[in-house]
Amino acid sequence: MRDLAKLTEAARVTEAWEEYLQTKYGGNKSDKDTAAFRDYENALQVQPTVAAFYKENHEKQTLAHVLAMKEKYKPLDKAYLGIWEVLVILNELVDDSDPDIQMPQMVHALQSAEAARRDGRPRWMILTALIHDLGKYLYFMNEDQWTVVGDTFPVGCKFSDKIVHPEYFANNPDIDHPVYSTQYGIYEPNCGLENIHLSFGHDEYMAMVCKNYLPPEALYIIRHHSFYSCHTEGSYSWLLNEKDIEMMKWVKTFNQYDLYSKAEKEPVVEELKPYYQELIAEFFPEKIRW
Repeated sequence: MRDLAKLTEAARVTEAWEEYLQTKYGGNKSDKDTAAFRDYENALQVQPTVAAFYKENHEKQTLAHVLAMKEKYKPLDKAYLGIWEVLVILNELVDDSDPDIQMPQMVHALQSAEAARRDGRPRWMILTALIHDLGKYLYFMNEDQWTVVGDTFPVGCKFSDKIVHPEYFANNPDIDHPVYSTQYGIYEPNCGLENIHLSFGHDEYMAMVCKNYLPPEALYIIRHHSFYSCHTEGSYSWLLNEKDIEMMKWVKTFNQYDLYSKAEKEPVVEELKPYYQELIAEFFPEKIRW
């Protein structure tokens, strides 16, 4: 009966996932053509640093690395700072992995949040849009960008060819591992993403930081918003359970604000600061552990 139950869930997940993949992100309201976003082929010519970033990222993001980083940052004993403080700190960072943005993180954070706010999204989602990238504070704790930014993907199983620049996994030590190189690797089918080790970066770290403050939907968005090979390309469906299918709908709703807002005009920080400081205070204490 147990095996039958697993097969039944797998069938439901497969059907729901196919339906999910037929839906699209919300409309692109920017002046930039939709096809021009996440154009990694064009970036090879005009932003070679993006490809160089992914080469290093794909060669070094192993299961052993991910487990070590989770252990290192799990205690949340590295800093004691407020959310707005970290937003200001991140204004010194430009993401090497992103072909769509060459501006400070504060600008992107406010662009995303304002786009969600204009659409009348719940206050928790507006806040999520504001803070979703704050895990990039890792960079200011002396972590290299290859383990801070970029698309995320599962480790401990076969790398999908739908991941950005899959050719760069050729020199990853896990690619020839007798277990990690197989489709299922160390996992069971439909075990759920909460049981999967994703490549370590700002997504995983920020989900750790926020776990006591935000609703489950917000935490799910934060942890999985960079998992493009799954939520956009449809790979790794065999990892998902029914909870993931429901939660991925929120990721898809959110990603229009993360992606398309990058082409919007630069916000005036001081004009928006009072609103967002009030919003932050609704969910977070003055300072939290990082």
